[in-house]
This record gives sequence, C-alpha cells and structure tokens, in this order.
Amino acid sequence: MSWPGRRDPASCSSNNAITMQKITPFLWFDGRAEEAAKFYTSIFKKSKILQVARYSDAGARAAGQAKNAVMTVAFEIAGQKFIALNGEPHFQFTEAISFVVSCRTQKEIDYFWRKLSAGGQEVQCGWLKDKFGVSWQVVPEILGELMGSKDGAKSQRVMEALLKMTKLDIAALKRAHAGKPETKTKRERSKR
Repeated sequence: MSWPGRRDPASCSSNNAITMQKITPFLWFDGRAEEAAKFYTSIFKKSKILQVARYSDAGARAAGQAKNAVMTVAFEIAGQKFIALNGEPHFQFTEAISFVVSCRTQKEIDYFWRKLSAGGQEVQCGWLKDKFGVSWQVVPEILGELMGSKDGAKSQRVMEALLKMTKLDIAALKRAHAGKPETKTKRERSKR
C-alpha cells in the first residue's frame, strides 16, 4: 500500500499502488477484511475493490498470519476510499466511531437500512451495527434542517419523534416538525 512506513514490497509493486486521499478510514477486521469490502461495495453505487495486498513471509511472521493471506483490501464506497486490514481479534469496533449515510428519500433510507443491518443489529435513532460490528447512521439529508429550526418547539418535537424510532421515518419527522399529530404506520396498525 502507499501509506508511509507500511509498504510491503513483496505484496504490491509501485505499478499498482493506490493513490490515497488526505484522510482514509482504516478498519481493523479479524480475518474478514475482504468479506467486509465485498459486502460494502455490493451495497453502495460508485464502489469497487481497488487492491488486495497479501502477507509476505516477513509480514506473516510479524502479524501471526499465514503467508499469502489477505493483509489489506483497499476499496471505495460511494467515492470514499477505505482500507480494511486483517488483524487479530485485539480490537473491536464500537459506537464511538460511525459512518453516516445521508439519504434524500425514504426509499433510500429503507434500502440502506435493510442492506447494512442484514445479519447485524438495529439500534435506535437511525443507528445500526452491521454484521462486522461497524456502526452506521442512516439519516435523511433534511434532518439537520428539521432539528436546527429556529423555532425551539419544532426542534423539540422532531427530537421527541426521533427518539421513538429505530429506522428513521422522514414523513413522521416532518409531521413532528409541523406539529401534526402522529399517525400510526400500516405496520403499527396491523399489530393490534
């Protein structure tokens, strides 16, 4: 790879080095880096695997990995570059770091929610953990505008509505902002 002090000449040459952006998220997986990169690139448009680097003899010994096992996977999702590392189980993901997926429509929210939460855990307020333990926030683009209203009562109503949600519902957030009464969704009505 092309980050300072981390180039493994046995696993990649200067002919296929990836040009890095100024800040690149570097994610540590316990042996599932390639699986994770394939998962993420299958969900987002403008996404692809850029490079797979494998452990050389020296790197494998130092990291306690098998020779030729996947070391890193450089990939891009929605135009953002990432690097996934196959490390050992020393470090786990936490909610202290999350990725925000900004959505224009409810259809987009529903799509990303369904795909990213598959095999993972739905949390609250638009948060979820995917099957690798990475935290995501799937939110409508309009959320900042709704919550940042100069009218404090509107912002308060939006926050109260949001706190009751798992997956965010744009229409319900807009109704809360406008001060309209809550209406039950078809799913909620069918639970009676």
